[in-house]
Amino acid sequence: MEIFDDDSALAERIQSSNAQTPVSTKLETDERIIARITDGIYRHPGSALRELISNAYDADASKVVIKTDAPRFSRISIEDDGHGMSPETLAYMLKHIGGSSKRNIKGQQLGVTSENSLTSPNGRKLIGKIGIGIFSVAQLTLTFQIITKRAGDDFRTVATINLRQFSDEPEDSKVEIENATFESGIVTIWKEPAFDFHSHGTSIILTNIRAHTKETLQSKKLWLDYEESRSDPAGHEPVLPPKYHIGKVQSVSGNQLETDLIAEKTVPWENTDLPAVAFSKLVDVVWQEARLGNQNPRLEQIFDYYLQMIWSLSLATPLSYIEGNLFDLKMSDWMHPFLIANEPKGSAKPLPCPSNITFRECLSLQEGEELEKFDIFFDNLELSHPIKYQGLPTGKHRLNKPLVLLGKVKQDFPNIQKEYSTGTLQFEAYLFWNPIIAPAEHRGALIRVNGASGTLFDPTFLNYQVSEQVRLRQITCEIFVRQGFDSALNIDRESFNFAHPHAVYIARWLHNALRQLATAQKRLASEVRTEARDEQEVQFADDIKNLAIRTWQREVKDEYSSPPSVDIIIEENNLLLPENTEIVVKRPALRTGSKKRVISAHIKITNEKMKAITQIMASFRLFDKLSPQEQQRLLNAIYDVLEANK
Repeated sequence: MEIFDDDSALAERIQSSNAQTPVSTKLETDERIIARITDGIYRHPGSALRELISNAYDADASKVVIKTDAPRFSRISIEDDGHGMSPETLAYMLKHIGGSSKRNIKGQQLGVTSENSLTSPNGRKLIGKIGIGIFSVAQLTLTFQIITKRAGDDFRTVATINLRQFSDEPEDSKVEIENATFESGIVTIWKEPAFDFHSHGTSIILTNIRAHTKETLQSKKLWLDYEESRSDPAGHEPVLPPKYHIGKVQSVSGNQLETDLIAEKTVPWENTDLPAVAFSKLVDVVWQEARLGNQNPRLEQIFDYYLQMIWSLSLATPLSYIEGNLFDLKMSDWMHPFLIANEPKGSAKPLPCPSNITFRECLSLQEGEELEKFDIFFDNLELSHPIKYQGLPTGKHRLNKPLVLLGKVKQDFPNIQKEYSTGTLQFEAYLFWNPIIAPAEHRGALIRVNGASGTLFDPTFLNYQVSEQVRLRQITCEIFVRQGFDSALNIDRESFNFAHPHAVYIARWLHNALRQLATAQKRLASEVRTEARDEQEVQFADDIKNLAIRTWQREVKDEYSSPPSVDIIIEENNLLLPENTEIVVKRPALRTGSKKRVISAHIKITNEKMKAITQIMASFRLFDKLSPQEQQRLLNAIYDVLEANK
């Protein structure tokens, strides 16, 4: 491979090349490409906050506190207790956009990573890798401040940053074209004395929030649609605001920067609730919608944008589950557990473990086994993964227990070169079926890489082509990638490259697992229907017997006596009758044919009816004047009538 100092040298070399002496050189990217990407890669305010939380996680923070002045949103702060940044680390970050110090030797030198470059100093698997996360704040504001400190330093480093957008035109466009770099903004940095010697962490203060971002966080369009629908002269049904919101604000006229609060917030928690309790109440109201009969509860109908954003952040970041990780629940009898077969035509099998142990113990699952302490406080809420598994409403479905399929995979791709496969793929997963999944946004598959996710739940289950819309709306799935797949994520981490070998493999595995779930669910539903039918038959037979007993006791005027015993036998069998048999009905052998199960059930009911009729006839002494042969002919005739409707 040849290295060229400038374009003209490469052009000259191309001029002298041919098929036998081709040019081989590096493909390079203009710095302006990175500048353009950082300007608009993150599409939503929540995405920007997610990236800042990920940075805190990679810095070994145990706590992140996000504060806003909701519902005005004139200021947002994100504070963590991570390692903080040294002047050298801060300088590298500011001068190398898109050149992350993570996952390379530079990260070790700056103390950003451990010795293997793939984990944080304390051993966490890194979420970030590209080095543009800090510029996610461009979605929120172009002006922000970074305040950072390391433990043991007697100073804080403060940086005030004013970002420049790609659309901003320089005074002299010719200078920009000739310049090898692209200016992303202006930063002013200084040190301040610090007397809290042992403290550490980073705070990011966002001010001058963009007008569009502020309107999004305030759900301005939602409130505007509501007001317009109320004044609709056509009398159409008004657009209702969500049940829960943080209030409505309206800008004051003139040059004032303040806003008026014209609608008080409606939230499911009390101001005195602890942050964890408040978030739990937020989750409960979604499931309450399902319990009240809403079969399709959607977050956009229940919450405003602010509360929806908090919900999405609680799903995307590495947190504990609100009622515990599914892998740590004991199997017991609250669900139907199965193991997913990894073979293309395999079938799910019942888990080969006793019910008094956890899924983790049964299958030696690792995901979440050693959960790092990482807490996120968003205003007055303490976030957790808002996913529940037990005590869920089932509606009128015959299966009143969830169906849980679990799987684990390690694929080495032996037939694909490592530069194409990017190495081993290892993951654990569950598919959770329940007649009702709430909210509707949880119906689908969510892929977590190192505990984090930017994609949230994919309702297509990675483009599953089989048309099973009802069943797919009853499934939620999480795939926990423990090794690999990272390179399949696109730059914004909110989508991934479907052509990547790891993405292809996971999609095929998931589609195979969905097929196995459908088969298991159908089999269980059939068994439940059979059990219900058998129970119904037993109850019907008991009702018939009790009718005959009551008739006998009434006619003989003895409430403690019982009618004569009756047995129905097949003539060819020549079975010995019980000693207490008093009346016998002899029948010829029956031809069951292809409807054996249906005919068998019909025979049972017919026999019980025949016995009851015989006992009722005996109650009225109708057999007293008949010979045994006449009794048999009479009973056979009645039996033939009962059989005629099968």
